[in-house]
Parts: sequence; structure tokens; C-alpha cells
Amino acid sequence: MNQSHFERFLTHAVTEESDSEAGLTLDELYGVYTSWCLLNKEQPQAPEALWQALKAHRIRPEHNHLVMKGPAAADYIIASAPDVV
Repeated sequence: MNQSHFERFLTHAVTEESDSEAGLTLDELYGVYTSWCLLNKEQPQAPEALWQALKAHRIRPEHNHLVMKGPAAADYIIASAPDVV
């Protein structure tokens, strides 16, 4: 079975850390999602579509325990702080 667009994003760009007190903010979630889309030549969907997909996976977008991982995380971090490089 093929994974959906959002399932691939969840698999490749974020992971849940249950011991993490605070997860990603809405801006960070959407930012790493758009970085993942750019790197994978995928068309980004509207934020609301991402929030619905997360909720379908029982992840609350506004209060989660997600952390970034992989190339999308690196791309997002570099794009967010270009003066660091």
C-alpha cells in the first residue's frame, strides 16, 4: 500500500518524543513540512490540510511531542537562521 503525502512527511521528517515537554510549534511544524515538500518535489498543501492529517493520526498540532529529523529538519533550521551559516 502506498503511503499518503502526509504519512510520508510524518515518517521522514518528524518523530514523537514522549519524554519531550514541548513539541513543535504550529509555525515550526508547517516550516519543516514545507522544507520536506521542497526537498521531495511535492506540492505543499495548506496548513489546515496538514492539521487535519495530524489529527487523523491522533496528533494535536497545537500541543504535541514532535521533534524534527532528517534532511527536512536541516533545511528548515538553515532557512530559519541563515546568519548562523
